Amino acid sequence: MAEESDQERTEPASPQRLQKAREEGQVIQSRELGTFVVLMVGGATLWMMSGSLGQAMSQVMRGGLAFDPGVARDSAHAMALLSRLFLDAAQALAPFLFLVLVAALASPILLRGWLFSTKALAPRFNRLNPFAGIKRILSWQGLVELVKSLAKVGLLGGGAAWLLWDNLDAIFSLSLEEPRTAIAHMGSLIGKIFLLVSGAMLFIVMIDLPFQVWNHFKQLRMSKDEVRREYKESEGDPHLKARIRQQQREVARRRMMAEIPTADVVVTNPTHFAVALKYTEGKMRAPRVVAKGADLVAARIREVAAEHKVPLLEAPPLARALFRHTEIGDEIPAALYTAVAEVLAYVFQLRHYREAGGTRPEAPAVLPVPPELDPLRAGMGAEA
Repeated sequence: MAEESDQERTEPASPQRLQKAREEGQVIQSRELGTFVVLMVGGATLWMMSGSLGQAMSQVMRGGLAFDPGVARDSAHAMALLSRLFLDAAQALAPFLFLVLVAALASPILLRGWLFSTKALAPRFNRLNPFAGIKRILSWQGLVELVKSLAKVGLLGGGAAWLLWDNLDAIFSLSLEEPRTAIAHMGSLIGKIFLLVSGAMLFIVMIDLPFQVWNHFKQLRMSKDEVRREYKESEGDPHLKARIRQQQREVARRRMMAEIPTADVVVTNPTHFAVALKYTEGKMRAPRVVAKGADLVAARIREVAAEHKVPLLEAPPLARALFRHTEIGDEIPAALYTAVAEVLAYVFQLRHYREAGGTRPEAPAVLPVPPELDPLRAGMGAEA
């Protein structure tokens, strides 16, 4: 029973699942919304352009029906006339066709945004299976599509019949009008009927659009097992991630230990903390931390420093402050400039003593470390 519940698609689709489906072209689609937008835009455009479009088409018709003796004698003249009439008709219809094309392209963009997926264009041979096609037709989704089609035919057919019957007198009166006026009147009447009929699609769209949204997210639901697998794929295996982090720490530690021989001094606590500092005059604005560690790492830092004769200085408050408020590669805080300057002065004097002899310098006993930077004195609970 537990395995069956894990395989049931009861969980909502994750953002990764939704993004993957979008890349594959599996997005919310509503053909009814596209049809409705195209019909509304086409009807409104035809209604508004009825006068100019009627006049333009009337001129085209007059030019085509007028008798020109030159057409009968010269086929080239006839082709030129047909080309001119065709261009005139295309120019008259171009705004209407352009707006309809924009509506056809804009309706899916309004629903799901801009999307171009080559995966959606790839052939799927499994759709050629007749048994799968029959199964889709007989499914509940096929039943819904059948009900929508019947509703569409009923609404649009009934609305068109009613509107034609209601405007029957206006339609018959077209034969009594002048040709130019009749064409303009007919275009306005057709546009009005077209617009009112397409308005009946609004009822179908209001039902179809929420259904398509619900059905889209229902098809993308995930089982609990899929959620767990996706989490592992996105987050990675915890054991593998732990090993990677351990390896990264080892690499960082080896790199840090390799920098200790280049340090000028190692400030210690003396046993809990160790911080190695380096300063190159003219290349650094302030001394930098090249290594730091606590407990066992601090002991290893002291061992490496002793092996390479890097001076060690016991200064617990300064060591605690540097360990807490800096990271490897950081410059020391400005508040510790004075204290570190005294440490470096001692180191340079010690270096001169080792090279030239003389009086051995005394290590600074008290360094000016601000109390708020010392975790112990600031009551931050760090061990001394």
